[in-house]
Amino acid sequence: MSASQVDDVRDLAAPAVTAAGLVLEAVSVSPAGRRRVVRIVVDLPEDQLGGVALDAVAQASQAVSAALDASTVLGGSPYVLEVTSPGVDRPLTERRHWMRARRRLVEVRLADGTRCAGRLVAVDGEGIDLETGPGPLRLAWDRVERGTVQVEFSGAADPDDNEGNRALDGERAAGDDRPSGRRRR
Repeated sequence: MSASQVDDVRDLAAPAVTAAGLVLEAVSVSPAGRRRVVRIVVDLPEDQLGGVALDAVAQASQAVSAALDASTVLGGSPYVLEVTSPGVDRPLTERRHWMRARRRLVEVRLADGTRCAGRLVAVDGEGIDLETGPGPLRLAWDRVERGTVQVEFSGAADPDDNEGNRALDGERAAGDDRPSGRRRR
């Protein structure tokens, strides 16, 4: 689809997404037979940690759908609307991506082609701070090319959690739903 149509959809969707307390990450419009697939990717603002709530995605989806139905940006063609949040495999390329990944284990590709990994402990205007096996590491933005969040099945330890086994997003960590005690036969 044309870049202007994507821009028109973005302009239409942005207020609806913002009203749901989310950030508009990306918009795409692609043909699918006689229909079009409008894909809207939303995320939390950079100052929030955790996952995007399904209620917020539903609110944004309903508002974007109503705005699209009331407009002519798609030329009256039928469409399928997909509103989603970025997956864990989204590359960390912007400062706000890094802000959202605080406390997560990340792999960083540096401008010189090398890689390093560690827990992202801080992000500011100058760069990022990682906690690595050898110790703390400060990386200036001009050295950072991109990063990726590494999946941790046990969840990251919360500094305020004495047990050290709670999941990052406020959910129970893997295995916390197991019953205690003996298993009966």
